[in-house]
Amino acid sequence: MSDTLKNRQKVIQAIFIAATLALLGKALHLQVLDSEFRQKAGAAAVERTYQHPARGLIYDRKGRLLIYNNPIYDIMVTYNQIKPGMDTARFCELLGITREYFEENLRKDWRSGRFSKNVPFVFLSKVSPETYARYQEYRFEFPGFEPVLRNIRGYPHRHAANVLGYIREVDARDIEKYAGEYAPGDYIGASGLEAAYEPMLRGIKGVKYILKDHAGRNMGSYKNGALDSAAIAGTDIIIGLDLDLQAYGELLMQNKIGGIIAIEPQTGEILAMVSSVGYDPNLLIINQKRGEAFAALNRDPLKPLFDRTIMAQYPPGSVFKSILGLIAIQEGVWDANRGVGCGGAYYLGGQRLVGCHGHPYCGNLESAIQYSCNAYFVTVYREMVDKYGFHNPNKGLDEFNAYLEKFGLGKPLGIDVPGERGGNVPKSAYYDKVFANSGGKWNSVWIRSNGIGQGEMLMTNIQMANLAAILANRGYYITPHLIKGYKNSKEPIPAQYREKKYIGIDAKFYEPVVNGMEKVTIAGTARSAYIPGIPICGKTGTAENPHGKDHSVFFGFAPKENPKIAFAVYVENSGFGGTYAAPIASLMVEKYLTDTISAPRKFLEKRMLDANLLQFQKVKP
Repeated sequence: MSDTLKNRQKVIQAIFIAATLALLGKALHLQVLDSEFRQKAGAAAVERTYQHPARGLIYDRKGRLLIYNNPIYDIMVTYNQIKPGMDTARFCELLGITREYFEENLRKDWRSGRFSKNVPFVFLSKVSPETYARYQEYRFEFPGFEPVLRNIRGYPHRHAANVLGYIREVDARDIEKYAGEYAPGDYIGASGLEAAYEPMLRGIKGVKYILKDHAGRNMGSYKNGALDSAAIAGTDIIIGLDLDLQAYGELLMQNKIGGIIAIEPQTGEILAMVSSVGYDPNLLIINQKRGEAFAALNRDPLKPLFDRTIMAQYPPGSVFKSILGLIAIQEGVWDANRGVGCGGAYYLGGQRLVGCHGHPYCGNLESAIQYSCNAYFVTVYREMVDKYGFHNPNKGLDEFNAYLEKFGLGKPLGIDVPGERGGNVPKSAYYDKVFANSGGKWNSVWIRSNGIGQGEMLMTNIQMANLAAILANRGYYITPHLIKGYKNSKEPIPAQYREKKYIGIDAKFYEPVVNGMEKVTIAGTARSAYIPGIPICGKTGTAENPHGKDHSVFFGFAPKENPKIAFAVYVENSGFGGTYAAPIASLMVEKYLTDTISAPRKFLEKRMLDANLLQFQKVKP
């Protein structure tokens, strides 16, 4: 054999030997030295688990905590990991469940595909910290059962349930709607701020990837946790609500049906938002009794879950007269110095069409607002509608309604909690249909009740308070809102809650209206609202109720110059506006501006606190 051939054989042998040594070295590394490979070899799957973030907290305008987080636990179980012969009686005792409950929760339809004996599923949910602490000490005795920490809401105060809202467990529709963001067992904001700011409050889930063997046992982190991410807590928010004012408003409205809205006029921030009757938000925390509590609230004939500040739609009554007067003088169909006689009613052709109460002659708009003269404002309304002639009311009404739309009427204002309704501003097309039997012909006489806030005119409580804010600002408003800012962040609130919306009425025309509203509390229909040293401008309303006693209404602002608070109070089935709504509003104003109620007005406070008007409640809202 030649030397060349021998050398070639030696090279080939060396290559084979080197390759063999390389393969043996790689096998040694993978099977002996590399622990990750050993894990992968024994693993049947990589399981993705989530860590639930802490939900964002909510504070009032003075930094007081309104909602915090409480821990609660779900006990997950992997069926194939349950220890045979485990002490079931002890397990059930620790968790406060029965043997029947234990067996039922482990009895699954394994063929359905919904459950697997190797995949964890919820065995017991909503386990309290107290129960978990008892169980935790002995949990090592019960392999296969693993706790998952969640956060539920707690309320240090019993106020503002309608504002704060509540959370609930997601359902199939939520999971489908927010594809990938929620899983069964997750919680979501269901009402109030919890729902409105859900994307900010919920935070971002953390993720861990765990290697599992064919029996579902934990084999350690996948890729040493390189793909894992930590949970990010939700954003803490600050709202404009003043807890003290809110609590005081709820106290004044106890045993009464209705609502109070208070707004800071220059910012549109809501200072108080009282819906009565209300409920303690702690009733709807997530625990074993939550379903029973929710059902009881839902059955309550006084409808505590119905938010009367934004959902109830009421006739505004005479508070509407202030807005009517403004529009009429802006449009040039009325002179603020014009007087109208009133013989106790509005008469036409000798016929008494709209009644009125006894009061002095109204020689101008100021005194008409002061004494709330029906004859005066029916006359103003008719001249506004008849601007283009008695037989052409459509155009006049439509122009008038265009102003009402600028005032935020006839549609939701856009407050940052769900459920707001828009009230009703009757349009000419509506009357064309109503009076279709008369050829669609109608006139201002037939719709005269709108001029005094009755008829088909409807407003929500928040719309009335917003009207008061417009008057306080002499011509603009910022959409009423609860959000004030974010804890530990200078990020601005949404743009729609910073934008000024101008009405288009000259500032000079507000003077007679505002002066008249001041006179209402000095020597008019709401003397009970007078506060020594605090000029308060307001307007009473008595909204007719065909089903029972009339509703009491009062709106306004204070002080007269540089106002700090605008408000609307609506008390159902309580009669004249000056009887309950006006005193309650004035007490709210005094409390907010001075932080106390002066001694001479303590009797008024006591009368409001002692009043029980629920006996007059006959109909559902």
